[in-house]
Amino acid sequence: MAYGETVMKGILMRRISLLTAALAALPMVATAQIVDEVRAGVTAHNVCIANCDNANKEDGPNINGEIVFHSPEFLRLIWSPRPYVMGSVNTAGDTSFGGAGLHWNWDFAQGWSLEPGVGYVVHDGELTFPYPQGDPRNDPISESTVFFGSRDLFRTSLSLNKDLAGPWGVQLMYEHLSHGQILGNGRNQGLDNIGVRVRYAFGE
Repeated sequence: MAYGETVMKGILMRRISLLTAALAALPMVATAQIVDEVRAGVTAHNVCIANCDNANKEDGPNINGEIVFHSPEFLRLIWSPRPYVMGSVNTAGDTSFGGAGLHWNWDFAQGWSLEPGVGYVVHDGELTFPYPQGDPRNDPISESTVFFGSRDLFRTSLSLNKDLAGPWGVQLMYEHLSHGQILGNGRNQGLDNIGVRVRYAFGE
């Protein structure tokens, strides 16, 4: 971590407690017949995909949870995506985030599907240097911190899903966070995460 380690550890524990409570409440929410699926898993944080200049600046995997809802009738106009809400907690006290969006699903073989998605998230990471530009105190922070340039970001994702027995399944997922020079301007180092999640579909 760049700084404030003790404070960030306390914040991390509160985040994990909130995520655990939310996941424990999912069966009660599902009885309202609005939840289609829940997912939970772990993602590698800030990995090298295309632009590796800022990869591996932050530590720790993320604990990732997601609730996926049935697609409402009005979304048939855009091929019936399923709305979702999600949260991702960084276990090293670095950037965590949460938000909402839409997933589309394409079945390409029995038990297999691809799932592209778009969304909007808010994060608790750093936006820019804490000290004036050129201040040498920024140097060690720059080596271990991603600067996002905007408090809110777009989230694009792509997942490969495999159905297992009954309601269970697994998912290999990739997600990218960026403001795209639309939600913000200037610094836009972004974030790439890759991970695996377990899926549980209600009503299966």
